[in-house]
Amino acid sequence: MRWKSHVRFLWGESLWEPTYPDKALLFLSAGCVIHAMVDEQDMRKLGGLIRSLPFTYSLMLIGSLSLMGFPFLTGFYSKDAILELAYASYTTHGTFAHWLGTISAFFTAFYSTRLIYLTFLSTPNSLQPSFKSSHENPPQMSIPLLILGFGSIFWGYIFRDAFIGVGSDFFGNSIYVSAENLNLLEAEFIEPIVKWTPVLFSFAGAGFGFLLYHLSPSIIYNMKTSYLGKLIYTFLNNKWHFDSIYNFYIIKPTFKWGHDVSYKILDRGIIEIMGPTGISALINNLTRWISSLQSGFVYNYAFTIFLGTTVFLIILTNLDYCLIQSELLGILPVFALLIFI
Repeated sequence: MRWKSHVRFLWGESLWEPTYPDKALLFLSAGCVIHAMVDEQDMRKLGGLIRSLPFTYSLMLIGSLSLMGFPFLTGFYSKDAILELAYASYTTHGTFAHWLGTISAFFTAFYSTRLIYLTFLSTPNSLQPSFKSSHENPPQMSIPLLILGFGSIFWGYIFRDAFIGVGSDFFGNSIYVSAENLNLLEAEFIEPIVKWTPVLFSFAGAGFGFLLYHLSPSIIYNMKTSYLGKLIYTFLNNKWHFDSIYNFYIIKPTFKWGHDVSYKILDRGIIEIMGPTGISALINNLTRWISSLQSGFVYNYAFTIFLGTTVFLIILTNLDYCLIQSELLGILPVFALLIFI
């Protein structure tokens, strides 16, 4: 889970991306809402879209429930399998990862419920022209949503045992698991309370989010505008300056190296000189020099023929000596290339 996502949702910023990358349904549903509301991406400025976008609401609700880990949906099997395997390792870091994921399930359900409520169920808070013109999307956008919706409902229930079931040979030998890390059997027989704890946390997060935004929205406002709320927001908004340190010591030096060394010296330097730019410059200079030898006078041509014949006869009469010297003079074309460039 990404704590940055949780914080941004809790404190009122718009965030349409889901935590898990396999929930493409939420991405496309968010795109449909943005398209229907004329590129409005702040869900605090939406609301009441359940009447004008019932199909998109249904699919986004399915995706959100799957993301929360609602029982028997696809996200339920994937999330619980990860948490159960972490707990079944019976190590300190495994138990820590299990409880961290369980707590994250609470926040996931909280901000998913907040997303559904502020976008579709709350009082409309958008501009009147945008709200009145909102409509369902064309089939090109709705059909992929429908396909992903079926996958979010049935995929985990149908293929769970094939993918991660005990004794399943679905992957064969394509994925190797060491005997030391083979705790899938242990995960099948852990205590039921451990299996149901993430689900209970998800239900608690969803219920808390709905009650908080539906019955007592003033609590959120008072909490955010209070002195303590501002301190918490400032503290979390800086992200402990991790991004600043990362950008200053890693990103900027990498960009500088990429521009000064990789781009200027390698791409625009060595590669172009030894590559197409250098070859084309050599050919241009060579043809320009050869064309300058054509003076148009017969005595110049006669002298050139006489000189060439003389050099040919000298080489022919001293062939053995020339072969030995040619090995020593083999580097001359390299010098000629540098001179013409």
